[in-house]
Amino acid sequence: MPVIEQRGLFLDELQTGVVYAHRPGRTVTEADNVLFTTLTMNTQSLHLDAAWSAKQPFGQRLVNSMFTLSTVVGLSVAQLTQGTIIGQLGLTDVRFPHPVFHGDTLYAETVVTEKRLSASRPGQGIATMKLVGRNQDGVLVAEATRSCLMWANAEAAVTPIPKEA
Repeated sequence: MPVIEQRGLFLDELQTGVVYAHRPGRTVTEADNVLFTTLTMNTQSLHLDAAWSAKQPFGQRLVNSMFTLSTVVGLSVAQLTQGTIIGQLGLTDVRFPHPVFHGDTLYAETVVTEKRLSASRPGQGIATMKLVGRNQDGVLVAEATRSCLMWANAEAAVTPIPKEA
């Protein structure tokens, strides 16, 4: 029986100027925020201390912006880079124009702005993408430019096949 494996898109399949809408979204819980914040040793009271945060300008705890960025990138993986990325080269132009709060739902979209084959790595190339995250109200909460080293196509990809048990 044929097997179809879920994967992202190879460099040759990515289209520039197209909006890739990543669904479903992800609702952020208090547990997500506290766990991520403590795992990363971030002791910022804005993420952990409800009483202190209540007296600050936003009146409540903020979701750790690195969790927001990680989630927005993560939302794009299944559609774009699952099994087709070799490595993330960088994130630039990162901004968080609006805070995320417990209970907000994050949605992500990506536009591939540039792609090119590598001159030094046959069968590989670099994709540059504009990634945006919005909350349930459509408010922009995160944006970044992401550069990835990608397999150019299925023929070039080196994917080990698990051995039968």
